[in-house]
Amino acid sequence: MDQLITFAMSQSLLSTIWLFIVLMIIVMTIRIQMSPIKQLSTQQMTFLVNRESGVVVDSRSEKDFKAGHIVDALHLGNDKVSKNDFSSLEKHKDNPIIIVCSAGMSAGKVANQLAKAGFTRVSLLKGGMSAWLSAGLPVTK
Repeated sequence: MDQLITFAMSQSLLSTIWLFIVLMIIVMTIRIQMSPIKQLSTQQMTFLVNRESGVVVDSRSEKDFKAGHIVDALHLGNDKVSKNDFSSLEKHKDNPIIIVCSAGMSAGKVANQLAKAGFTRVSLLKGGMSAWLSAGLPVTK
């Protein structure tokens, strides 16, 4: 323990950076746990769609959507998202909505905008279409 304290004192910059990184990891973990928008695995998403009439919303480009998408997925282009035009989803407002993007990175932005627009049961697919395809699950064109 004495060696750790001695190291921390002599290497204050490294210790400060290490402490900052640990705090950021803790803060991000808490934010993810407390967020109303949950990240779902492919299996959780399948259960949600089959058991609770979940609606899959694909936020990728039109070209990517046409190349292959999850069966019965609805397409929501970036132009509609940027204008907060969610009229095509209004009839599904009470259903669980799962946002899918290419790799699970940009779906959070769309999910947050849907939540602000009054959609209460919004989730996103962890890993996006990449996770779906790597799990060997079906797509349609």
